[in-house]
Amino acid sequence: MATFHFDFVGPERSLYSGEVESVQLPGSEGEMTVLPGHAPVLTTLRVGVIVVTESQGSGKRIYVRGGFADVGPTSVTVLAERAAPIEELTPESIDRDIEAAQLAHDATEDQQKRQELNAQIVQLQETKTLLRL
Repeated sequence: MATFHFDFVGPERSLYSGEVESVQLPGSEGEMTVLPGHAPVLTTLRVGVIVVTESQGSGKRIYVRGGFADVGPTSVTVLAERAAPIEELTPESIDRDIEAAQLAHDATEDQQKRQELNAQIVQLQETKTLLRL
């Protein structure tokens, strides 16, 4: 099967770099699956899990909390605000993210920012449930 290059960069380290068959992204407008030859797209990412398929039956899952994805026909680059391999997540780490978002929500008077933070809290809770943490 055809492949493309995928780079995933978190704030502290590179989490992935290599040839893949597909990447599923939690885009701000909804989930999207990128395959070789995809039309160019630049999208923001919401809280969720990026699923990397290296080959049939082989891949990785990476938790992401915000960022950007630059999609092209031969490569995808993700720049994440926060990220970690699924294996490194704990219930406490997700709870800390929920608490930080709740504190930011309570500290702002900006209604649009409050709505964004509310959505982020819901996404974090859904991610925790999805990952069974």
